[in-house]
Amino acid sequence: MNRYTVILIVLLCLSLFTRASDIGKRFPSEKFVMVDTRTGYTITALTNGTYSDAKLYPTHPQWTSDGRYIVFRSSDRSADKHSQAFAVSEATGEIIQLTDGEGTGTGSLNVARLSNKLYYFRTENNVKTLIELNLDSLLNDSYRNTIKQKEAYERAITILPSHLAESGGFTLDADESKAYVGVRLVGAKVEKTEGDNEFRIAQVPSGIRAIDLRTGDISTVVDVPFTMGHVQANPFFAGEILYCQETGGDAPQRMWITKADGSDNRPLFAEDANDWVTHETWVDRDHVYFNVMGHLPRLRKRPTGLFRINVRTDEVQLLGQLDYGSGFWHCGGTSDGKWGASDNFEGEVYLINSMTGERKLLTANHRMKPDHTHPSFSPDNTRVLIQSGYLSDGNKLSLMVINIAQAMK
Repeated sequence: MNRYTVILIVLLCLSLFTRASDIGKRFPSEKFVMVDTRTGYTITALTNGTYSDAKLYPTHPQWTSDGRYIVFRSSDRSADKHSQAFAVSEATGEIIQLTDGEGTGTGSLNVARLSNKLYYFRTENNVKTLIELNLDSLLNDSYRNTIKQKEAYERAITILPSHLAESGGFTLDADESKAYVGVRLVGAKVEKTEGDNEFRIAQVPSGIRAIDLRTGDISTVVDVPFTMGHVQANPFFAGEILYCQETGGDAPQRMWITKADGSDNRPLFAEDANDWVTHETWVDRDHVYFNVMGHLPRLRKRPTGLFRINVRTDEVQLLGQLDYGSGFWHCGGTSDGKWGASDNFEGEVYLINSMTGERKLLTANHRMKPDHTHPSFSPDNTRVLIQSGYLSDGNKLSLMVINIAQAMK
């Protein structure tokens, strides 16, 4: 074998190695415009239902900080068929793969608001590492066809200790100096309380840990005797965290709030026995929207529907409820306090005037399978993002955007 053949083999191996990663891989646009058959409003579909593309949970940001891309997760779009993170250009519809390989924690992807970065956990050999991904570098290199190995775009921040297991996701503080992670305390003694056997999710000692995003240092925020869920930092005011008791159904006291140093840890919206509270989310510096379920006859003995609570004063306002079906289910709101959005069991999404309570059907026929629509507002408060099973008759999810100006006429 002459030296030129050896060089050729080496170059071929290097070429195969550099192409082994699919980060930065671009997918052609699937974007198209359709008309809602019930409302007549136009809907922009960003993915076409070929793959199972899900939006991020409505407690978390959906758009990159520059407003150009929506970050989503897909369970079957990547070549390796592992769940991965992707970004879709709202303007062009082009899709770029952001992660690859096994162990990407797509169940809790955190899109930064102050910089074009993405945070997630990666699990390899039972070790869970918090990763920071530089989206600017990755996306720019993707368009230039100069993709490097993923280590060029990633920064490993810290490893989650083995005595902690993630529970309830994680969230970025408003100033993005820290991440707050919901955890289960592995091996902790479980103290059974009355009613625990009624919960779909077993109740175990849990807590919240703060991770310094610069140094990786981990500190305790709070520990609780129940299973941690839906950890979400106030995105407009640093050092304040909303979380819930996750039971998989009705909790005796769903919503809790604490300062980042663990002080002022308290229930938010003290519940009656016939209140089924769910799907809480921050909408501005001082307010949380949440739904009180009305899908069972016994629950309708008290007010149900979409609520707003002021976390400073505990003042509560009912923003609206449907007079048919099982009522509202998931919700979101604009950061200017003017609008809310909520879906129902029938796959309809309503736009609600938070000042007057007036509501308009925004879009319908979204199947609510294989998952729910989970409406979220764009950072400029002009559009609602949903995930829908409409295009696949409930088999796979698509991403859809509706401009709310259509419903204001």
